[in-house]
Amino acid sequence: MKICLAQAKAVKGNIEVNITNHLQFIHLALEKNAKAIFFPELSLTGYEPKLAGALATKLEDKRLSVFQQMADAHNISIGVGIPIRNLAGIEITMLIFQANKPQLVYAKQQLHTDELPYFVESNQQILLWPDTLKLAPAICYESLQISHAKNAHTLGAKIYLASVAKPEKGINKAYLHYPIIAAQYQMPVLMVNCVGYCDNFQSVGGSSVWDKSGNIIASLDSVREGVLVFDLASKECISAYR
Repeated sequence: MKICLAQAKAVKGNIEVNITNHLQFIHLALEKNAKAIFFPELSLTGYEPKLAGALATKLEDKRLSVFQQMADAHNISIGVGIPIRNLAGIEITMLIFQANKPQLVYAKQQLHTDELPYFVESNQQILLWPDTLKLAPAICYESLQISHAKNAHTLGAKIYLASVAKPEKGINKAYLHYPIIAAQYQMPVLMVNCVGYCDNFQSVGGSSVWDKSGNIIASLDSVREGVLVFDLASKECISAYR
């Protein structure tokens, strides 16, 4: 199986335009024979905490149905980021669309202090493909906390996927942290970051894959939109820029 990381640049607050951009990435992933594609944190709105109240939507949002249609039509899994409003408040979520299956939701469990005025924390870890790949999603800040990876490993995770929105300082931390958890828990780490300006910082891409020994396999650059496709069988990566 091939997993595609989509290093995208969001248009601030414009969900419709970002959906169109996501669909272009999905077609690119299909060209590379990927069976799953994952996007950065809050990819459909851009990482804009101060706008979350206005941009947050519900799981039933009809604009998102196109991703289920794509998943069904092409037998691909698609993970996108968007703020979701529920009774508890607004969560930073990854919505996962799988072919002919119900939508899955993963919500960020550990928030940075800067996010607390705008979002609420979840308390549930999920595994994607729990009978086979056992992939554990993580969203940005929590992926740099050893407790998150430890819990995912305890649940049986074999692959760790970090969907992030990080500036240079955050990426430097990630490049130190992810090899450690990869080696400690013997699971490949896949990180997908965005590019471009968001919130109050410049996000610097660098989407990467580390093997289960902590060795970096491949990375994208810091400025261009592109895809990084990881082949779970051969342990090789291919990249392409838009």
